[in-house]
Amino acid sequence: MESFIEDNLNNLKYFVKWGIFSLAAGIFGGLTGACFSLAVVKATEIRTMNPWLLFLMPAAGVFIVFIHGVFNQRGNKGTNLVLEAVSGDSSIAKPLIPLMFVSTVLSHLVGASVGREGAALQMGGGIGSLLGGLFSLDEKDKKVAVMAGTSALFAAVFGTPIAAAVFAIEVVSVGIMYFSALVPCIFSAFIAYGISASLGTDFEMFMLNTVPELSPRSVIMVVLLGIGCAFTSVLFCTVMKKTNQIYDKVFKSNYYLRILAASVIFIALTLITGTDIYEGTSIGLIEQSFKGTVPYEAFILKMIFTAVALGGKFKGGEIVPTFCIGATFGCTFGRILGFSPELCAACGMAGLFAGVTNCPVSTLIISLEMMSTAAMPFYSIVIAVAFAFSGYTGLYGSQKIMYSKTKTEFINTTVADSFTQKEGKDN
Repeated sequence: MESFIEDNLNNLKYFVKWGIFSLAAGIFGGLTGACFSLAVVKATEIRTMNPWLLFLMPAAGVFIVFIHGVFNQRGNKGTNLVLEAVSGDSSIAKPLIPLMFVSTVLSHLVGASVGREGAALQMGGGIGSLLGGLFSLDEKDKKVAVMAGTSALFAAVFGTPIAAAVFAIEVVSVGIMYFSALVPCIFSAFIAYGISASLGTDFEMFMLNTVPELSPRSVIMVVLLGIGCAFTSVLFCTVMKKTNQIYDKVFKSNYYLRILAASVIFIALTLITGTDIYEGTSIGLIEQSFKGTVPYEAFILKMIFTAVALGGKFKGGEIVPTFCIGATFGCTFGRILGFSPELCAACGMAGLFAGVTNCPVSTLIISLEMMSTAAMPFYSIVIAVAFAFSGYTGLYGSQKIMYSKTKTEFINTTVADSFTQKEGKDN
């Protein structure tokens, strides 16, 4: 009886402590996320009305490098730093919050092919770390605080609170979910989402008009699409990795030349293609994908534009570009095989996200929150197939791979180490 009472008192303490923390993280995350989303939307509107802003990309790049240098953040690891703050002993510098805010908005203003959710993860991790210090949390609890902060910002920016909470506890280690952070992540995410929505944040949703019946043919098509998404996700991660390696080799630690070169290449690619659809988040491309009208080569070009911009150290994120690449690839797949380009676009988004993040549970939830729930069987199939076939590549090199995807086997490696091993075999 005494043990039962003691256990429940400890549970109550846990609930009260993290309830109070979640309120703080949700409020700060919601306000920051709303301001950030509105700023990015405004920057995109200004750029759309003034296409000439693309030619200010070199100046914007130099400014981004300069302000990061002022706070000794030029070589920070981005989202990987957040993962390392949870799985290891890394700390998140306080200046990262305003730096990512300003740099990402500026990157969108000049058209860099970046998202905003990756930046939100970093700012959220920074807010969680900052609040962890203010609450005098110990080192283990600070890791939970970082996860709660990332959940809050992700939900405030993306409008998918359940997926935001689950993603924070799933993305750190493949095969292990940090359920001790579930309560603070869920609470923080919903509080931040509610605040952000009340302040007028316009969340992107993609509804399916028609969903085919589940039949042997449709299942076969989606399985094939899942395999295609897996290989496309590996290609995207490889392009991102190789582009970074080329920049590192050519420019070494000269970040000014690096971002200037990226600007020139990006502007040249835009002029060569003769369109601005690959600038920014390319939400318009996703919308076209659901209508079945995107160019066949769109997913390859979006991949290249994103690698050039992010590899050059423009700031933002990879998540929305991932959705865009997945949607355009799925649409192309559907058009070529004559099977519902609209459904294939939606499943392509899900499949590619699962492949590059190694987070199947989060992917299914975000698909249900952001798109039609009627297509859940198709999402489930494409996510499972893409997750299995994508191997151990991923966008986040610091992501730990604790258990094998294909066996009940403890392997304890990282995405970066797995990529290095694969390179060694290929050579």
